[in-house]
Amino acid sequence: MDEYGFNMLPEDCVSTICSLTCPEDACKFSLVSSDFRVAADSDIVWERFLPSDYSHILSRSFLPFHFSSKKELFYILSGSILLDGGNKSFALEKSGGKKSYILSARELFILSGNESNHWSWKSIPESRFPEVAELKTISRLRIEAKIRTKTLSLYTIYGAYLIIKITNQAFGLDSIPSETSLVAGDDVQINTAFFSPKNSRKMQMENLLYMNRMQMLKKRVNAGGNERFPVERKDGWMEIEIGEFYTDEIDKEITMSLMETKGHQLKGGLTIQGIEIRPKH
Repeated sequence: MDEYGFNMLPEDCVSTICSLTCPEDACKFSLVSSDFRVAADSDIVWERFLPSDYSHILSRSFLPFHFSSKKELFYILSGSILLDGGNKSFALEKSGGKKSYILSARELFILSGNESNHWSWKSIPESRFPEVAELKTISRLRIEAKIRTKTLSLYTIYGAYLIIKITNQAFGLDSIPSETSLVAGDDVQINTAFFSPKNSRKMQMENLLYMNRMQMLKKRVNAGGNERFPVERKDGWMEIEIGEFYTDEIDKEITMSLMETKGHQLKGGLTIQGIEIRPKH
């Protein structure tokens, strides 16, 4: 690389070049030479990759942590930290520094969530949050969350995902499919959601039973919408996509929900960790 004269560039010039790239490229620049490493690892470069409100985000951290450089801080945040009393999780994308949040079950509106005969709040080791909500039994399911786009990264397509687990004692969850809804200003997305994977035999049988019921009642199911099925996450949980939205300069309130709208079938065995809002690729 020296044959191109890169080592002759002033450090502030190299820092400026690195700051115009992305975190991954800045790390690659640091491999060019020792001089490049000093510039590419500088706070000037890595401050640019941090969100403009990172000081406010740090002030909400649930647990204290220490960092010696802005680069170290970036990688701490890319591993996610807990905010607001441990009820939210915040993270930065390692590739581009885009923001993402997970709102814990305690941050959601859950219908009858504080009624002990319907929901149980417990701590489980596989959750990143102090508590999850486990459905005992209920006939009407409704889960809702809100977030403002100003807290997210600009010019980004985001997806919202309900993070769940199904217990071995689950019953009635797919007897009548639920409905996901995402409202972003004038944009309203409504889809049908199932709690069983798409290739699940149990789900197919319950769906067949549901369709028979709907035919008897001469009703149609979610005309024009898409079907949403849970998919496995890297952390071992399952997620159901609620919808997507785009962020621009206009601040909007995003309302995300999942509810049963076609009937009131008794159901139980659903564990809710939260709703994740993350950039889509």
